[in-house]
Amino acid sequence: MINRAIKENEMSSDELEDQTMYRVLVNHEEQYSIWPAERKIPLGWKDAGKAGTKADCLGYVKEVWTDMRPLSVRLKMERVEKPSLAPKS
Repeated sequence: MINRAIKENEMSSDELEDQTMYRVLVNHEEQYSIWPAERKIPLGWKDAGKAGTKADCLGYVKEVWTDMRPLSVRLKMERVEKPSLAPKS
């Protein structure tokens, strides 16, 4: 009986996580991540200008990160597809 009462009063990890505010980060390769808003932004990342709940931030990332390839790969593939864009030597 006591164990049941304890379990009913415990918050699930999802409930605790829902209370955390996040911000969306982006790196030089235009890859996105979410990060707890109260934590310092790690080196190599910058604020993408969106903050909110985990669901809000993940929704934003889904909306803006439409090509999962890193920027360097996308640029290289563009040069291969269009040889006139290749750097001149």
